[in-house]
Amino acid sequence: MTRFITKQKNTKNVVPGNPVFVGNQKEENTRIRLIGYDENELVEVELKAISELKSYLSKYKKLWINIDGLHDVDLVGEVGKLFDIHTLVLEDIVNTDQRPRVDIEETYIFTSIKMMFLNKEIRQLEAEQVSMYLLKNVLITFQERQGDIFEPVRERLRNKKGRVRNYSITYLKYCLLDVIVDNYNFLMETFGEKVEELEDKILLQPNRNTLQEINKYKIELNYFRKAIRPAREAINNFKGLKTDLITNVEQPFFNDLHDLIQRSYDSVENYKSMLSEQLTVYSTNVNNRLNDIMKILTIFSVVFIPITFIAGVYGTNFEYIPELAYRSGYFVMWGVILFTVMIMLGYFKYKKWF
Repeated sequence: MTRFITKQKNTKNVVPGNPVFVGNQKEENTRIRLIGYDENELVEVELKAISELKSYLSKYKKLWINIDGLHDVDLVGEVGKLFDIHTLVLEDIVNTDQRPRVDIEETYIFTSIKMMFLNKEIRQLEAEQVSMYLLKNVLITFQERQGDIFEPVRERLRNKKGRVRNYSITYLKYCLLDVIVDNYNFLMETFGEKVEELEDKILLQPNRNTLQEINKYKIELNYFRKAIRPAREAINNFKGLKTDLITNVEQPFFNDLHDLIQRSYDSVENYKSMLSEQLTVYSTNVNNRLNDIMKILTIFSVVFIPITFIAGVYGTNFEYIPELAYRSGYFVMWGVILFTVMIMLGYFKYKKWF
């Protein structure tokens, strides 16, 4: 299964504006959760149908509707009809390979972004698409699966922690984006520790496993970069934005969000360069080790050349060889061989060839 590109076979020959689910179904059933709140009151319910939303729209100043599971295109279409969401936006919501982006209109702000997490079973990064549709007093979020990193935000709502109950629904959207970006930084810190640990391995014991680790981290980093690069561009659109949906009170928070994701992006670029340098160092170390091995083998070969020559001369089949009649000729031959070896090794040592 490809991680970098999702096959778009379901959208072939489909008229634009007709939502079609693209991706892998990650939930058996779709779940609809609603949190209605203001400064003094909060209600949290799980709904069985979109039609139940109507009774809550006029009751609470701020509504957060979260839908887990994007495979139910009909349900997403019902949400679109209820809140007058354009069909092209609905099409992007159910396309899990949608590039992170922000659409800013007079009455709504649509944001699509990737939530990254580490699958501990297979030790790989995975991405989940999160779409946010912001209206004046309503925030609708769409996720691929249940169980996410938004639970701390829900706890702050329940326990009246921070500003989230007192500020507008736009501030809630900032909080959700902030959690996603903070998780980017957390993953990059964890990833960075692994990359930096490779440096000692490369210098002390470079082997095939080290090379496999470098290549594995390069793949994971490229996968992370695929998500964070367009996300940075999307969040940059919030900086200095002039719209009625983002007041002067919330604007500084979105500006800070841009700084946070820029930090993550810088980390990606830094570790990308570090891995490339580590691969170069690994190749250099392996080549140096190979050169050392070849040097030793060459030295042994050169040392044995004159020895082989001497033994070859005295191993010829001629009857009359002058030294054969000497009583100590054998020992003289060994003396010459050892003297030759010592002279050659001394010369190599003098030249610092080993």
